[in-house]
Amino acid sequence: MAPILDIKNLYKSYGDVKILKDINVAIEPGDFLVLVGPSGCGKSTLLNCIAGLEPITGGAITIAGQDMTEVSPKDRNIAMVFQSYALYPTMSVAKNITFGMKVRGVDQATQDAKLKEVAAQLQIEPLLNRRPGQLSGGQRQRVAMGRALVRDPALFLFDEPLSNLDAKLRVEMRTEIKKLHQTLGASMVYVTHDQIEAMTLATKIVVMKGGVIQQIGTPAEIYNRPANLFVADFMGSPAMNLIPAKARKNGAGTQIEIARKGGEPLVLVDPTAPDLPADVILGLRPENIAQADVRTGESYQVADCLVDVVEPAGADTYVMSNLGGKPVTARMHAETTAKAGQPLSFAFDLGKVSYFAPEDGRRLN
Repeated sequence: MAPILDIKNLYKSYGDVKILKDINVAIEPGDFLVLVGPSGCGKSTLLNCIAGLEPITGGAITIAGQDMTEVSPKDRNIAMVFQSYALYPTMSVAKNITFGMKVRGVDQATQDAKLKEVAAQLQIEPLLNRRPGQLSGGQRQRVAMGRALVRDPALFLFDEPLSNLDAKLRVEMRTEIKKLHQTLGASMVYVTHDQIEAMTLATKIVVMKGGVIQQIGTPAEIYNRPANLFVADFMGSPAMNLIPAKARKNGAGTQIEIARKGGEPLVLVDPTAPDLPADVILGLRPENIAQADVRTGESYQVADCLVDVVEPAGADTYVMSNLGGKPVTARMHAETTAKAGQPLSFAFDLGKVSYFAPEDGRRLN
């Protein structure tokens, strides 16, 4: 099946300043692609290049099998939902949604049918006669999405559409967008700086930094096998623990030695570790460090660590210790016996460990 969106060797510069560097991304029909990264990484610029709002410096963009590199935005068969809603304040909700169809000369019967269909999908039928000033932020965002949906485009583009909403409404709208994608089977490209949005919405994630793609993969691939230290640290809340360590082979596998606050180094033995340099960064997600009396198994190794901080968080409790000179977070059950200033037996799941090279951050296993 041909990709619905195919970006090849794309560059974008402003004068001598390179914003996007050799971007290569392809998504299949029905994919939900999320571009994620910190502010200034180039994700919104890339979205604008796909939309045709920004001319590219080099490379090519193909949408639904047609080269769109030099094509005007209005002829790209796309629909875009902006962060700022961009609604006409003097028009009713119904007219905002159908305005684009009216401009394109769509007959009134088709306009009415599409309006009815989209209003039902987004549950905004009671709002059709109101103006944007009479709507909440969440309602305005639904109208902006409705205006995109009536176009029935080859590709939907979302530019941080939830960033103006409060935390509770963000979660609700995130669910609505996910359900909408499942219902329509539409192809979507979505920009966000929020890695939780990326993980929950995407079928495929592109992690960016400094105009360069760091990793492309499914949410599970990005989370469980980050390609480098940046992705490991950026994706996940709390972030992956990245612990400086020493590694050396012994008869049972590879011995991993980690400095421990107020005591002898912590020594773990990984029987399945690859060949590692003497200095290595060990990565473990907080949920892969448990209280020893709660979770043990073949892949777990137990060591006593001094507890620095205990943070109750409802169903979970975050327990922090200092390992390798870094604060390390363990996600434990709410009834944990951990107390600040006292030792606790931690169980480390070496079956879930990631290893990274300190000098360039690349993944080693």
